[in-house]
Amino acid sequence: MQPGEQPDIASIMQQAQQMQQQLMAAQAEIAEAEVTGQAGGGLVTATVKGTGELVSLVIDPKVVDPEDVDTLQDLIIGAIADASKSASAVAAEKLGPLAGGLGGGSLGLPGF
Repeated sequence: MQPGEQPDIASIMQQAQQMQQQLMAAQAEIAEAEVTGQAGGGLVTATVKGTGELVSLVIDPKVVDPEDVDTLQDLIIGAIADASKSASAVAAEKLGPLAGGLGGGSLGLPGF
C-alpha cells in the first residue's frame, strides 16, 4: 500500500473472515487431537486431548508397590506433564501459521 492510499476495506474484511475460518478449523483439529506422554520408560502412559483433558492413564503393574506410592505418583505426574507438553506443541504447530498472518502489514493496515 502506497502512502496516502486508502485500504480496500472489502479485501481486509475478506482476509479477516478467511483467517477466522482457518482459526476455527485449527481449534477444532486441536480439540480432536490426542497425544501421549510417558514416564519411567513407558511404565506410566498418559493420553490427553489437545485441550489438555486427560483421557487415558495406563500403569504397568510392575510399578505398583504399596511400599513406594511416592514413586508411582511422580511417574503419573511426569507422564501427564509429558503429554501436556506434546499437546502444547500440537497447538503451536496448528496455530503458528495463523499467528504469522496477524502481523507485518498483511491486512494492508499499518501494524496489522
